Amino acid sequence: MVAKKKIESLQEIKTAVAVETEAKTSAPRKANKDKQGRSYATGKRKDAVARVWIKPGHGSITINDKSIDTYFARPVLKMVINQPFVIANRENEFDVICTVKGGGLSGQAGAIRHGISKALNEYEPELRPVLKQAGLLVRDARVVERKKYGKAKARRSYQFSKR
Repeated sequence: MVAKKKIESLQEIKTAVAVETEAKTSAPRKANKDKQGRSYATGKRKDAVARVWIKPGHGSITINDKSIDTYFARPVLKMVINQPFVIANRENEFDVICTVKGGGLSGQAGAIRHGISKALNEYEPELRPVLKQAGLLVRDARVVERKKYGKAKARRSYQFSKR
């Protein structure tokens, strides 16, 4: 059995922590691309699930074989989808192809944003701190609460009547 050296001073703790963090950061993550030069990720929001592929291109976004302008008419949803590129300063540099199922338009836009963020992280791992700081790599876990028995909805009770 190998005995660990006992750390006794504050300076020894600092050097041990520095060596440990250096070991973690010394091996940079490798980009994950397929044979066509694309990166893939799955994004989720509410009940929507988006499968997203990104590749270098001119900034076209295709959702379920439709352009972003025909699929999402509201400008707010288009802005939500483009957030990862704006934050990473990579606007009009990648083409996005995605398929999305489930949920409504708002949930689908959030799922696509999550998928694009994760795919960007796979394509360029050095963008991870920027995307993580903006909170784009975290899946928004809020979902609709289920209906309970004896209730009209999840929490709403039936109207009370004295007689």
